[in-house]
Amino acid sequence: MTVWLARWLGRLLLVSLWGLSAPASLLRRLGEHIQQFQESSAQGLGLSLGPGAAALPKVGWLEQLLDPFNVSDRRSFLQRYWVNEQHWVGEDGPIFLHLGGEGSLGPGSVMRGHPAALAPAWGALVISLEHRFYGLSIPAGGLEMAQLRFLSSRHALADVVSARLALSRLFNVSSSSPWICFGGSYAGSLAAWARLKFPHLIFASVASSAPVRAVLDFSEYNDVVSRSLMSTAIGGSLECRAAVSAAFAEVERRLRLGGAAQAALRSELSACGTLGSAENQAELLGALQALVGGAVQYDGQAGAPLSVRQLCGLLLGGGGNRSHSTPYCGLRRAVQIVLHSLGQKCLSFSRAETVAQLRSTEPQLSGVGDRQWLYQTCTEFGFYVTCGNPRCPFSQLPALPSQLDLCEKVFGLSALSVAQAVAQTNSYYGGQTPGANQVLFVNGDTDPWHVLSVTQALGSSESALLIRTGSHCLDMAPERPSDSPSLRLGRQNIFQQLQTWLKLAKESQVKGEV
Repeated sequence: MTVWLARWLGRLLLVSLWGLSAPASLLRRLGEHIQQFQESSAQGLGLSLGPGAAALPKVGWLEQLLDPFNVSDRRSFLQRYWVNEQHWVGEDGPIFLHLGGEGSLGPGSVMRGHPAALAPAWGALVISLEHRFYGLSIPAGGLEMAQLRFLSSRHALADVVSARLALSRLFNVSSSSPWICFGGSYAGSLAAWARLKFPHLIFASVASSAPVRAVLDFSEYNDVVSRSLMSTAIGGSLECRAAVSAAFAEVERRLRLGGAAQAALRSELSACGTLGSAENQAELLGALQALVGGAVQYDGQAGAPLSVRQLCGLLLGGGGNRSHSTPYCGLRRAVQIVLHSLGQKCLSFSRAETVAQLRSTEPQLSGVGDRQWLYQTCTEFGFYVTCGNPRCPFSQLPALPSQLDLCEKVFGLSALSVAQAVAQTNSYYGGQTPGANQVLFVNGDTDPWHVLSVTQALGSSESALLIRTGSHCLDMAPERPSDSPSLRLGRQNIFQQLQTWLKLAKESQVKGEV
């Protein structure tokens, strides 16, 4: 193992030592954990490296303007990127640009999953670009409010444009080489928006699990969770969904009892904060919702602590004595499994500690930028998962006002300003009808985020692919023997779409030469 790789994997392990700062961050830490598991596994890196040091990815740094929209402001920062040249044919070969999102990017971003898996077929150069203010691409000055005003999807897209021009010069890329963007989740939205806003620079984009519609109250998330818990195709059932409701009802009953029952609950469910206040109770209930939601969102992925099938087995007393098991006991076991997998001590903290952590302006050593992402949700996207719908299997807490209250307490941003920001985002990008051509939207119907993406073709050149039983960004993960037929077919469709685009690019090159 090379020195840089050992150091990188060492940094990855730091993430698991952190406590959870807020209920919503549990989902993000699960995503980070899964990404790290896949990147650091022998399958994730070893199979792609091949013999010789030339196969190793290279790290580089670009000098980017802090404020690209103000020509008189010359302040800059260094943005990290990774390069995999092992398949590049040079000359007119395509460039596959993997965009980073709300976390750090490592060498695995150019060595595992697609676009790396797709590069050999076309001799592509694979580059990944870390998002500003995340990972090691944090401007000098830290995460003060004065700095965070330069953190937005629009700034990130300006970085893509600047990086595309700078990297073209650095690697002597032909002007006729097509640049194709890839990204998953928020980065998938960026990939689609890069093609939408800069079609003269980005030839096409593959946007995986991309929530292109911003929304303040994301109650639809738990609608999909509820439906997925009943899906027999992934191990769910009506009984499983009922067991989830029963487990949460028992948690609420013990919270209401207070005293010894509440103290026992705190210990059994690993809440670091006391549960006497309504705010701290909401933190715990939100974290439990995120735990169940995470089992759905990342169902079946390598590195995921629990699948839907495993969660349902626990809640229904699978593997034990059903006569002495209750859904609440199953939920307790699920908490223990997830915390052990993540290396965490607590499922939830006190609300005061959550706010204190989010107010910290010191850049984090780990790849999880909680403060940065909260800022983006408060100023652009919303995405606050709630449970106000009667069909929701969870507690009615935390409600939207308590989530918006974080924007006020941490950044001084009112609920009205957040609502206005969400509306402006949809107006600027077009929501679920962005109008970009040569974009392929890829989603899984198990993933709760697919309801904010594009799941049906909007025209002949704005395609959509919905993978049955697919979870969040599953198409981007390394191939496994256990992959479902629908996932294999989905990857074939992505390959065929790229084939069509690159043929079109080649025809355009020929016409240009004539």
